[in-house]
Amino acid sequence: MAVLADPDSTLARKKRGLMIPFLIGLILAATTGGGGYWAVTNGPLAAMFTEAEEDDQPAMRPAEYVPVAFVPLETLIVSLGSESSGQHLIVTAQLEVDPTYADEVMTLSPRVLDVLNSYLRVVEIDELSEPTSLLRLRAQMLRRVQIVTGEGRVRDLLITQFVVN
Repeated sequence: MAVLADPDSTLARKKRGLMIPFLIGLILAATTGGGGYWAVTNGPLAAMFTEAEEDDQPAMRPAEYVPVAFVPLETLIVSLGSESSGQHLIVTAQLEVDPTYADEVMTLSPRVLDVLNSYLRVVEIDELSEPTSLLRLRAQMLRRVQIVTGEGRVRDLLITQFVVN
């Protein structure tokens, strides 16, 4: 006749076998956390996260002020889909430019409006309903504007109104 093993003893061995990896993980986590704390407060990364001693200014300073000018564009009203659908996209934007080029970009604004109007006419209505569509459209429009105005003249395209009606 076979002798049955005590179920409590096998359960105890399984628990003991699981306890060792748990303790090793706990020790490694505590060591890593302590090392990270030391590195940020006293170690090699401390200079990045503490304030500079002179003039009580932070060690990381904001970027220098760069003068900008804004060239407003006329509001674009673009029909979407077929003429019978009656849906329109209304877009108002401004161009962020270097002040020395503001007059040149203002002179080119009819070409800029033409390029933007041509691009927005081919955008599908389904694309406009996606959450990331404004970011993608803005990047595409900015690239087209930079091609029309010339390299280095337009820094950014700021969309102030974007309505699908």
